[in-house]
Amino acid sequence: MNIQIFGIQKCFDTKKAQRYFKERNIKFQFVDLLEKGLSKGELNSIEAAVGLANLINKAVKDYERLNLHKIGSSTIKKEILLNNPKLYHTPIVRNGKQATVGYTPEIWEAWE
Repeated sequence: MNIQIFGIQKCFDTKKAQRYFKERNIKFQFVDLLEKGLSKGELNSIEAAVGLANLINKAVKDYERLNLHKIGSSTIKKEILLNNPKLYHTPIVRNGKQATVGYTPEIWEAWE
């Protein structure tokens, strides 16, 4: 298992995801989206697993400010996501080509 957790340090669900894997002694790599962000390749891989709509957090202020609700093009949405990591719904947990968005221990159990 090669677990990566993409999230934001202050995010409660990201902390819960980290605790989930620590409690089970499963090694993971944490990537702070505010420091490093996702690469284009990582975004494409995660999008293929969960869908672009699931990656976008519609509850954050930047969603309205950047008019994402009015943009139809997925290419433009991806560019905006790459440049505005606060828009991601976190945590994003990836295991190879599989990925989840949000706190989803019922899916992670199947990976063990």
